[in-house]
Amino acid sequence: MTNSPDKKLRSHSQIFAPVLALAAGAGFLILLASGGCEKHEAPAGSDKAAAQPAPAPEPPKPPSWRPGPDPLKLPEGMPELGNQHGDVAIASNGDIYVSLMAGLRSGVQVYNAEGQYLRNLPNAPVDFHGFVIHRGDDGEFIYGPSLGGGTTYKMTLDGEIVMTIPGESIPKEYWKVNPKTQKGALRLTGCDVAPNGDIYITDGYSSDYVHRFNAKGEYLATFGGKEAPYSFKTLHKIAVDTRFDPPRIVGTDRANNRVVHFSMDGELLGEVATDLLMPAAVATFGDYLAVGEIKGRVTIFDKENQVVAQLGANENPAEVGTNKIEPAQWREGVVNAPHGVAFNAKGDLFVSEYNVHGRVLKFANANAH
Repeated sequence: MTNSPDKKLRSHSQIFAPVLALAAGAGFLILLASGGCEKHEAPAGSDKAAAQPAPAPEPPKPPSWRPGPDPLKLPEGMPELGNQHGDVAIASNGDIYVSLMAGLRSGVQVYNAEGQYLRNLPNAPVDFHGFVIHRGDDGEFIYGPSLGGGTTYKMTLDGEIVMTIPGESIPKEYWKVNPKTQKGALRLTGCDVAPNGDIYITDGYSSDYVHRFNAKGEYLATFGGKEAPYSFKTLHKIAVDTRFDPPRIVGTDRANNRVVHFSMDGELLGEVATDLLMPAAVATFGDYLAVGEIKGRVTIFDKENQVVAQLGANENPAEVGTNKIEPAQWREGVVNAPHGVAFNAKGDLFVSEYNVHGRVLKFANANAH
């Protein structure tokens, strides 16, 4: 015959009653958890009652940039930046460096993060077509080649030259030879620095080769060029793409309307994007790659090479790809001929234009403000 629940409870009580009595007499409390015991709720305010499941983390906000007024406030007596066929770079403290080839303050102008003019950079060449600011183990420096002179400079942020790489360091077999004069030439248009200190310099207006040097300025290798498999046509500017491990080189193959990836040793890895509007400059921030297109647009890609944003698009064909647009025709947040791009630490994007009057635009990272 099956015992009823009441009989089971009585039998349990008979078994444990002496134990409970002894324990109580000894000053101990025994809690029993058995199938027949009643469940007790924790008192309100106890740790158990207060413990709640952790809320699910919020999904990351999609990347977004908003246009603002042009960020630079020109000093008194200087009505325009000057003839700009150069670049823009941002120091870790937020200072903005802009290169100009002609004008009242040609060379490299320096502005603070609020856009106030600070100074011109001593010793900077007037043809810094492409330059970067890189922080390495030895500090933060400016690196860039002289477009016409062929020399590459490493400078402090105050303009002291600490190293030069003469053009003659590049083997003459990689110089472009003028068929009429039989003279070789270099037209170095951009550079960047790898995490290990190696320096990569592109000859984008001449041979389309990339030349690699170590941190001491010693020549290591050359790759790229106009022949297959590279088939470059104006490898205008390059950047070290540290979004990947190992890092890669990303380059703007301007006349082919594409951006490409190659390894640090020069192996062509593939195309990031094609059918662009003459890409002229590249920069990275977090997982994102900004491509300045000289025919009137900036496109942002993610690590999967998908477009996540397009900024400043200019739909007027008469206003793009030219350096002749007058300031009276400029429109806030609309680009004409992006020639340089750079991010600050917040992810704000700065765009320098190809323009005889000189212009820099800013697109603020909406997730950081």
